[in-house]
Amino acid sequence: MPVIVVANPKGGVGKSTLSTNLAGYLASKGHAVMLGDVDRQQSALTWLLLRPKHLPAIGTWETSHDEIVRPPKGTTHVVLDTPAGLHGKRLDEVMKIADKVVIPLQPSIFDIHATHAFVRELLAHRRSDKVKFAIVGMRIREGTISADHLRAFVDSLKVPVLGFLRDTQNYVHLAAHGLTLWDVTSSRFERDIEQWKPILEWVEA
Repeated sequence: MPVIVVANPKGGVGKSTLSTNLAGYLASKGHAVMLGDVDRQQSALTWLLLRPKHLPAIGTWETSHDEIVRPPKGTTHVVLDTPAGLHGKRLDEVMKIADKVVIPLQPSIFDIHATHAFVRELLAHRRSDKVKFAIVGMRIREGTISADHLRAFVDSLKVPVLGFLRDTQNYVHLAAHGLTLWDVTSSRFERDIEQWKPILEWVEA
């Protein structure tokens, strides 16, 4: 049962956007997916309450902010949304069950510095040799200085970059209705789906 953790100690970087769309994709493939949420804001669980009942099911389970327990039997895939300020004991609990960690990163100097320290912490963790790490650039506007700064930063890391997701209101509109890219057929989402391909290949590898 692969456990995919979406983590970054900085708030507002797109963790819930990545988590919900990852869970939605796995559910669309027929997997028994559990979306866990150890963020006190419970953004992922709020999104689940909005999700239409006729769509591929995504389950959840009771998690504690102090201890992360294994999901119910029958689960084939887990996506875990994590809180800002993920360090110390809470990070240890997450790393105990993680198979892969996806780190969302926005092209802001504040996000870049916070994430740099977090990546170092992850790579120094005692379970780092058992977990795969990768970065996804979020809300990227091509041709901007901030996007260039982000590309220069990720090139300096020892963590693979899976891709860059553009800055679009599509994710906002989908989230407001409990939807993901995999629940809609409109051509307006084709560019976004294309950007997800390398991310999904890494998740499924």
